[in-house]
Amino acid sequence: MTFTPSRRAVLRGAFAATAGALAGPALLSGTAHAYNWTRTLNQGASGADVTELQIRVAGWAADSAAQSRVSIDGAFGPGTAAAVRRFQAAYGLAADGSAGPATQAQLNTLEQSDGSTAHFDFSEFTDRVSGTFSGGKVSASAAKENARRAMYKLEALRKKLGNVPVTVNSGFRSIAHNAEIGGASDSMHLYGTAADLDVPGVANRTVYQKAETCGFSGLERYTADHQHVDSRADLGRAWWWESGTV
Repeated sequence: MTFTPSRRAVLRGAFAATAGALAGPALLSGTAHAYNWTRTLNQGASGADVTELQIRVAGWAADSAAQSRVSIDGAFGPGTAAAVRRFQAAYGLAADGSAGPATQAQLNTLEQSDGSTAHFDFSEFTDRVSGTFSGGKVSASAAKENARRAMYKLEALRKKLGNVPVTVNSGFRSIAHNAEIGGASDSMHLYGTAADLDVPGVANRTVYQKAETCGFSGLERYTADHQHVDSRADLGRAWWWESGTV
């Protein structure tokens, strides 16, 4: 996709999601705490808390392979309700599509105090040279927020794979670093909305198949030496599943 397999292999060591300048609620300062849900959310609701709910359930976009995504628009519609139900079922909650206290508490268990998620850290997503979110095609705060959104999709992917560890080899890249390794000039990594993954003990084909249900609109072929995922549709780009629907 953005570099040759040998180039990618060099990056193994240590991974990323939406848009230009979409920012989340007060999570960019690095001092966030559990989100303060103040009401039960149902279809028809709207607001910043609905936006945050959508970010957190975006990885539960479909039951089977489908080019489907949860719109992060702050409007609680049928797609959001369906994603909530899938999330609830996966975590042993009543799957009623209503995001009440039990569901909100479960969502908060996936959040670390700095706004990252339970199984992924911001340090895994920063540029491999500078160690920051600076120098890409969006502001550092937007790239970090995009990485945060990617983490929630990855939490869903990890859960669907059986709670196995997922290694992030490459997340956000600065323009300079991306050029240095031969990345595409408009790589999704430059926006913080892409990640290259390694899941020890799990075939890339399986990772690809599960990722098809997580709202990822960019999937590199599963025959590469890693699995690339991204959320390019959140940037208004066309869907791209290199191996098609598997």
